[in-house]
Amino acid sequence: MSVPTVELASAEAAVVDAICRDTGFFAIVGHDVPKELIEETWNVTRAFFDLPLEKKMTVAMPSVGYPYGYAPFRHEALARSMDELTPPDLKETYSIGPESSWDGRGEWPTLWPAEPSELESLFRCYFTEMGRLAARVMEVFARALTLPPDYFAPFFDRHGSALRVLNYPELHTEPADGQLRAGAHSDYGSVTLLLAEPGSTGLEILSPSGTWQTVPVVPDAFIINVGDLLSRWSNDRWVSTTHRVRPERSRRQSIAFFHLPNWDAEIECLPGAPAKYPTVLAGEHLMKKFTKTVSR
Repeated sequence: MSVPTVELASAEAAVVDAICRDTGFFAIVGHDVPKELIEETWNVTRAFFDLPLEKKMTVAMPSVGYPYGYAPFRHEALARSMDELTPPDLKETYSIGPESSWDGRGEWPTLWPAEPSELESLFRCYFTEMGRLAARVMEVFARALTLPPDYFAPFFDRHGSALRVLNYPELHTEPADGQLRAGAHSDYGSVTLLLAEPGSTGLEILSPSGTWQTVPVVPDAFIINVGDLLSRWSNDRWVSTTHRVRPERSRRQSIAFFHLPNWDAEIECLPGAPAKYPTVLAGEHLMKKFTKTVSR
């Protein structure tokens, strides 16, 4: 399949609304993220994952349910977030939390590796740039929902977003029955900004017809998808589509920015129709989903 491509600066509200009612997946161009920053982030991501395991484990998530740090191969099973029991996913990840976690503050401080030496400063820059881009996307979403452009801003002024880099190593053996690189799941938060490695394959979405369809990499674009929390916020007007990464032999990497509201934000269905869901705290909703996926 091809995903719709939207020029961010001239996005039409009706077009975005139609996409988000259908699959919630589209590509944005005209995002103004510097190419140099993207290239450097790819380089340092690969350099981190190429380190020996013992060096990556110095920043391993220290306890079950700790959301930031390194998660080794077969640590997580994303399908469990949808109550589907599967073998662990064939990937490794490294995640950082919001700015409040960068300097050892908060309940879950971000764990910074000593190598590559430039990783911390570069990931801080990339996270900040993604926060700006996500705010622009949320303005587009507000207009698509016939709301004031700044409607969502107060919910994200201390946003609890997370940046996760993912490495799917080259596979030399056959996966176990039902095992994927990333199990079928929907994202938990408001919106995801995904950067897929050029030329990579494997990402699939469950189409409205119930078939798995490939999401191709769009050059110089970010893949945007609606998350569970925004779907709930919209009272199910918009969909948070199930997606997965199928097993393939070749190595694959991706960089995902999960734009999440303030941890204590109260999320209630937008007015206009009888609410399908009660009010929920954003952080509580997110952690319930996350802790289901971690291998114990």
